[in-house]
Amino acid sequence: MAKVEIYTKDYCPYCTKAKMLLGQLGAEYEEIDVSRQPEKMAELLERRPSARTMPQIFIGGKGIGGCDDLYALHSAGELEGMLTVNSD
Repeated sequence: MAKVEIYTKDYCPYCTKAKMLLGQLGAEYEEIDVSRQPEKMAELLERRPSARTMPQIFIGGKGIGGCDDLYALHSAGELEGMLTVNSD
């Protein structure tokens, strides 16, 4: 299973929606809440300098964007394949 990381903020409906989809697909993910760990925002911006909204999702170390991008990958039938790639 590919490693999934999701940077989130408190009270973010798009973050909740993205986590719900990942959960429905059975994907385990590491949530990094920048509201509770503000130092992680610098880490995020280093990984994805264009990040301006939450969530920011990484699958197998590759930034795929936010909630809408996640759902677009799912609608295109590409997300499940990305999630099952072994990232070891």
